[in-house]
Amino acid sequence: MNKKIIAGLAALLMCVSLTACKSDNNTAPESTAETTPAVSEEAVTEADLTPTDPVDLEAGLTDKMYQRALLNEGNRSRLAAAMKKAEKGEPVTVGVIGGSITQGSLASNQANCYAELFHKYWTDKFPSSEITFVNAGIGGTNSYLGVHRADEQLLSAKPDVVIVEFSVNDTDKVMNKYSYDSLVRKILNSEGDPAVILLFTTQENGTSLQDVHKEIGLAYDLPMLSYREAVYPEVAAGTLNWKDISPDNIHPNDAGHSLIGQLLGRYLDSVYNDLGNIDETNTAFTADPYTADYYKNAKMLGASQAEASEMSGFEISGNKVYPELFPDNFVTEGEGYLKFEVECQNLGIFYLKQTDGKGGKYDVLVDGERKTVLDADFSGGWGNYGEPQQVIIGKETGKHTIEIKLAEGSDKTALTIFGIMVS
Repeated sequence: MNKKIIAGLAALLMCVSLTACKSDNNTAPESTAETTPAVSEEAVTEADLTPTDPVDLEAGLTDKMYQRALLNEGNRSRLAAAMKKAEKGEPVTVGVIGGSITQGSLASNQANCYAELFHKYWTDKFPSSEITFVNAGIGGTNSYLGVHRADEQLLSAKPDVVIVEFSVNDTDKVMNKYSYDSLVRKILNSEGDPAVILLFTTQENGTSLQDVHKEIGLAYDLPMLSYREAVYPEVAAGTLNWKDISPDNIHPNDAGHSLIGQLLGRYLDSVYNDLGNIDETNTAFTADPYTADYYKNAKMLGASQAEASEMSGFEISGNKVYPELFPDNFVTEGEGYLKFEVECQNLGIFYLKQTDGKGGKYDVLVDGERKTVLDADFSGGWGNYGEPQQVIIGKETGKHTIEIKLAEGSDKTALTIFGIMVS
C-alpha cells in the first residue's frame, strides 16, 4: 500500500570530480586513507569522461554521464538500514525537499517528475513495504526557507530517506552555505536517523551552487549526485541540446526528470546490490558543524504564534498562494503596523511578492533600529511568490522587539506575511 503526503507543489565545463568517498560511518572522514575512490583514477581518466558521442535520450543515461554525476558514493549505512527495513516488509517513508524542480514544475504531469520517479523506485523495489512519500518542494524557495519549514513539512513524517535539492535556488555563497549546512544537519539529527542524498541541479549556462553545497556533503560524507555534471558537459560539447531536456533555462522536462530519476535509481541499485557488505547498525551522526550552524533549531512562527502585542491595519487570515502550507498570516490591504516580542539569535520574515501593483514597502525595526525593508511589489513579474528575507543574524540569543510599519513615501500598502522565521 502506498501513502503520499504532498507538502509542496510550486562558464564552460567545471572540474569534474573523478573520485568518490566510500565509508559507511556517519562521521566526517579524518584522512584520505579512510576513503575509497568510487571510480579508480587509474582506470578512468578525464578523457574517458569527456563527451564524444551524441546523447540518445531514448537509450537513457550513459556510463560517462553517471560517472561524472557520482560526486561521492558516501556513507551508505543509513540507506542500507532503510532498504533492509523495507525488505522485511516494514513501512518506510521517503521524502524530498527543494524548489520548483523538486515540486515537479514543467514535467508534463506529476508522475513524470524526478521526485515521483524516486518514490516509484521504492514502491517497485519493495512491493511488500508500505511506502509513504513526502514532497516538500516549493517553487522559488531556497534552503534558508527550507531549514525553517523542514520540521513541520518534512521531518514531522519521520522520513527514512531524504533528497535535498537547492543548488539552483540557493544563490548566496555565504548565507546559503550556512542555511544549507543547518538544513542538512537538521535532517541528519532528526528522529529515525534518515539517510540524506544531495542532488545538484543546474541552469542552462551551468550556474549552480553545487560547489558550495558539495563542501558540506564531503564534510559529512554524504551521497552526492549531480545532474549538472551529467548534462552540462554534454550541452557544452554540443552532444546534447538543452532544449531537449528543458523548455526554459532551468526546469527539466520529462526527459530531464527521467535522467535524474535514472541517476537516483542507478545509485540506489548500487547500494541495494551491496547490502550484504554494508553495516547498517552504525548510523550515529557525530560530525562537528561544517559552518557555525547559525540556523540550528530554526522554525516558522505563524501569525497566531507570533502573538503581536500591537496590531493595526493587519488581520490574521489566510492566503491564496500557499493556503495549505502557510495558512496563518498577517494580511493588510491598507496601511498596517505590527509589534511583537521574540526570543531568537536570527530573524527572518517570509512574505508575499505580488504582481497586482498593490504591494507596499514596509520598514522592519529591531529594538528600535531599522534593519531592512520588505518590498512586496512584483509588478510585471512571473507570478506571486513567497520571499524569505533575513532581518538579523547574531552571535547570541536574546529577546527583541520587532516592529513592521509602512515605509515613508510608499504609496502602495498591501502586505501579506506568511510567517516569522526564528532560530
